[in-house]
Amino acid sequence: MGKVEEHTSTRGELTPSTLHILLAWSVHFITASGIVWGLLALIAAVERQWVMVFVWMAASLVVDSIDGTLARLVQVKRVLPGFDGALLDNIADYVTYVVVPAFFFYVSDLLPPLFSLPAVALILLVSGYQFCQGDAKTEDHYFKGFPSYWNILAFYLFILALNPWINLSVIILCCVLIFVPVKYIYPSRAPQYQYLTLTLAALWGVICTIILMQFPQPDFRLILASLFFVVYYVGISLHLMLSPKK
Repeated sequence: MGKVEEHTSTRGELTPSTLHILLAWSVHFITASGIVWGLLALIAAVERQWVMVFVWMAASLVVDSIDGTLARLVQVKRVLPGFDGALLDNIADYVTYVVVPAFFFYVSDLLPPLFSLPAVALILLVSGYQFCQGDAKTEDHYFKGFPSYWNILAFYLFILALNPWINLSVIILCCVLIFVPVKYIYPSRAPQYQYLTLTLAALWGVICTIILMQFPQPDFRLILASLFFVVYYVGISLHLMLSPKK
């Protein structure tokens, strides 16, 4: 992106140009679009179009992966100081990372019927607690506690077709992990190994797309290959957290 011109006010302050303001609002629009993708995922879940649920959740994931970088590039905080883009991002994330997959868990028969509603209610409650923590995103660019990746968990529980009681146990474990102060890397702002992490994340996205295209009979080797990134993500997070700070 080329340099955006700014004007100098009578007080000697830099005033954003009209183009700069439009770019800033465009970034906020991109962030807000994640909520729309979440709505489409909910509609697909109601209609039991399971693959489309993950297509729309993937769209929201892409938005969340790029909007922060765009916001910093355009300097939205300085250009539009009266608009809270971080709050908008949290609203969109709560819808797409928490509400949509929780609803999916409820309607997709992945959980024991008697415990499906309590389980999804627990997801909503503990994730709401996490989103309201001041240090949920640490100053050194980590997530503290399980980062509410319920959309990714939903994908694997759906693809692996495990026993509902195993699914319930995994969900409860992840709810507990929200309160365990393990620091997980923020992929797009990882303090170390950022290019490796982003490269593996992109490859993971391609593999998951192929898995969805192969549904209902995905190649199990691809599922295992995709799980490599999950193992890498947890492993590198623990490594960076436990490594002595220089």
